[in-house]
Amino acid sequence: MSFKDGLKTIVVATDLESQSEAALEYARKLATAYGARIVLAHSIDPIDYATVNAVPGRVLRTLPEEARRALDKLACHLLEEAIPTHSEIRQGAVAQMLMDVARQYEAGLIVLGTRGMDGVGPLLVGSIAEQLGRLAPCPVLAVSADWNAGPYRPVPGGPVLLAMERNEASAAAAATAYSLAETFDRPLIVLHARTAAEASAFLNPCATTREEFGIEPGGKVLVRCIVKDGNPANVIASAIALYRPCILVMGVKRSSESAGQHGTAFTFLAASRVPVLCVPPEIASAARQPEAQVPAEAR
Repeated sequence: MSFKDGLKTIVVATDLESQSEAALEYARKLATAYGARIVLAHSIDPIDYATVNAVPGRVLRTLPEEARRALDKLACHLLEEAIPTHSEIRQGAVAQMLMDVARQYEAGLIVLGTRGMDGVGPLLVGSIAEQLGRLAPCPVLAVSADWNAGPYRPVPGGPVLLAMERNEASAAAAATAYSLAETFDRPLIVLHARTAAEASAFLNPCATTREEFGIEPGGKVLVRCIVKDGNPANVIASAIALYRPCILVMGVKRSSESAGQHGTAFTFLAASRVPVLCVPPEIASAARQPEAQVPAEAR
């Protein structure tokens, strides 16, 4: 199923604080453009309030009421813009809650806010975003709270940047990036970080990309393919600074051979001020995906 066909429901993680405002703003734009509804999802995580295994009773009684009032206010604003809206308040770990809600509503996208470069926050929130990128049944969009600030503000009509890495998610990522560029009438920049082996062999990854994924110049979308030699994270960061894209699209593998944090995708999920859309190998209905469990140590 294509990104456009599958984007009927968008799940937005709401923390009821300023951190999720930018995420909701991006979700609104996508919902309006693709004709999708928004499900506002809020988690009451015991870890946030106590070191014991359960939320204290007095906290548990008051938090849902406060959260419900805040979500109802957000929902009213969305309904005023003719965006169908529903809300969910659940207790538990954020990542698992969002995946459960996404499956229940057969969501085509999960959107959550991060703190950009602000202190230690990105490590925690970025870790949650990466868990979702690895395990969620649909693409995951992480939007920094300060994505629109100062020199990091995207230029008007900023391009869609596709960081092309050859893995099982490449085709889905390419199709998703093209759909975004076409829908919002933006240029599409396809960026390849060429390995030393490819450079020594004088290989042109752009030619392969156009042939395999059908990204051809001259269509509805203005496509530019760029090849840079070097470390992928450094190459992508340089391209972001130069082109100031409206969104970065990356294909993510369902597993990683590396130890610790999972490379390039985690780097940008944790700290990027540019919205990062992580696309899994295939975009399918959440209801048809097998149950994915978050490792206990990551909850």
